[in-house]
Amino acid sequence: MDWKPHAAQLARTALHPTSRWWEAVLSVPRHVFVPRWYTPGPDGWTVTDGPSDKEEWARVAYSDHTVVTRVGPLHADHATEGKPVTGAPTSSATLPSLVVAMLQHAKISETDEVLDIATGSGYSAALASRRLGDDHVTTLDVDPYLSEAAATRLDRVGLHPQVVTADADGDLPGDFDRIMSMVSVPRIPASWLRALRAGGRLVTTIRGTGLILTADKTDDGGAEGRIEWDRAAFMTTRSGDDYPPMLDDLFASVRHCDGDEVTTSPFPVINVMQAWEVWSMLSLTVPGIEHRMQYDDGSRTAWMLHPDGSWARACTAPGEQGATVHQGGPRRLWNALEEIRWRWLEHGELPVYGASVSISPDGGTTLSRGGWTLTL
Repeated sequence: MDWKPHAAQLARTALHPTSRWWEAVLSVPRHVFVPRWYTPGPDGWTVTDGPSDKEEWARVAYSDHTVVTRVGPLHADHATEGKPVTGAPTSSATLPSLVVAMLQHAKISETDEVLDIATGSGYSAALASRRLGDDHVTTLDVDPYLSEAAATRLDRVGLHPQVVTADADGDLPGDFDRIMSMVSVPRIPASWLRALRAGGRLVTTIRGTGLILTADKTDDGGAEGRIEWDRAAFMTTRSGDDYPPMLDDLFASVRHCDGDEVTTSPFPVINVMQAWEVWSMLSLTVPGIEHRMQYDDGSRTAWMLHPDGSWARACTAPGEQGATVHQGGPRRLWNALEEIRWRWLEHGELPVYGASVSISPDGGTTLSRGGWTLTL
């Protein structure tokens, strides 16, 4: 494949020529890191083999989009063509513009020692190694196959950062000036703070939100920073081959039933996960909610499900402004969402983006802005 014109087009799409990462994007052949990938369909995820269709391979690999490379415990490298796979994505090659954005948030200098958490395809480690040199980059993933495949593909393009298989929540392999995570966390692990050198900086996203957290280490061993104004969402950390199963049984049991409480809401149904500010605020307030949507003949129905058995179903009929809401279980999930939407109407914004962040040495992470405060 003559990949360089495709890489040049990707660079023009993903970043500005003045970016310090421009040459790295130009010179890293992304297709090497995604030889096979998954595409969603009505029956599940189907795999495509890049070398079998080089035109499609170039189109997918050099687009500024995330490419799913693992579903459940099955990597695309091991999937059978024509046989759909069901489950949630568990690894991917992140869209290049977001990889570069995370690298920029890390404010990396030429002499920094960088830890890239969640190796995935290896593309982010490739960009960092291309610019900084192999000796300055360590990349870590919990999955042995991902580490092995990434190391092989990095070697294929002449790059040799240290590739480590380890749990990101455990002890890290050394100490670093910059820790950059391509996976989200519920709060900052204490091990990250121990591994972060004096004056070092960490960059990550918070699980279940669209929030990018940046923080610089403080003299007491903690860190201070903020939630950035731009947004990003990554898969969350995992310790096994797959994430816990989704709440399909709860969904089946409450999909059409009457709630313990039935009310009328002044708010119409929205797709919460596309309303980043609302979604992030709700996920911080009530972590663990699973959202599902259905569109049918002009009506919109949303379900909110929680592992503790709480649930809500809201429907906005065609021509209506509000919603009919059924709720059950120990908590009222729609009420929590309504409180956030009322707050947004009252203030014109929510306090999550731009919030100050204070991290204690044990990883306790507190967000605050305008009188609002929350500890993860």
